[in-house]
Amino acid sequence: MSQIPVQKTVFNKDTYERVINTQFKQFLNSNVEEEQPSFTIEDFFQLYESLFFLIPKEGEINSHQYILSKEAEYLGVDINQDNVQALIDEITSLRNGILDSQQIIKDLTKK
Repeated sequence: MSQIPVQKTVFNKDTYERVINTQFKQFLNSNVEEEQPSFTIEDFFQLYESLFFLIPKEGEINSHQYILSKEAEYLGVDINQDNVQALIDEITSLRNGILDSQQIIKDLTKK
């Protein structure tokens, strides 16, 4: 038997009335096109903030990883873990070089 995933979307009281059509207008005239919910950018970010910690960190869809991937694609940014690790390694190496240089300077100024 196949399983059908079910997703539940919950809206707070203020958002509910802006998102859900409670007027039953679709029953009045069948020729009227269905109205699309009108979300504002502010609505999106309020909902995003309230769901932030419920969103899984990783996953192909419906995750922070997915959001990051879509944003990177939109912004034209290449997010590659290998590149990130290489940069972290380079920063670590440079910091060690600075520490070594500071120690040499300290040693030379003591003489």
